Amino acid sequence: VQLVESGGGLVQAGGSLRLSCKAPTMILSFFGGSTWTWYRQGSGKQRESVATIDPDSNIHYADSVRGRFTISRNNARRMNYLEMNNLTPEDTAVYYCKATYEGHDYWGQGTLVTVSS
Repeated sequence: VQLVESGGGLVQAGGSLRLSCKAPTMILSFFGGSTWTWYRQGSGKQRESVATIDPDSNIHYADSVRGRFTISRNNARRMNYLEMNNLTPEDTAVYYCKATYEGHDYWGQGTLVTVSS
């Protein structure tokens, strides 16, 4: 299963980025039946869950990003997104998307987000 994140980059504090996670090789039922989670890992920090959307589009956010980040999915396009607003230097990290399907996890390679002060 191939997951490809994109959209990372360098942004100033207060700015916005939209991350995308594409799953081009997933069949539709696999994609639609998956729970999608965005994680991030800052330098010297543990990987942490940022946002999750399940097959019924129930959503959960980490407290640190609630109100600033928005997760969404487009099953037909086999894409999910993480819209990030009002970014701070503390949001600097490599961001990963993960699909969980029938108890198995599938990870992307990550995309780097750097927020300058």
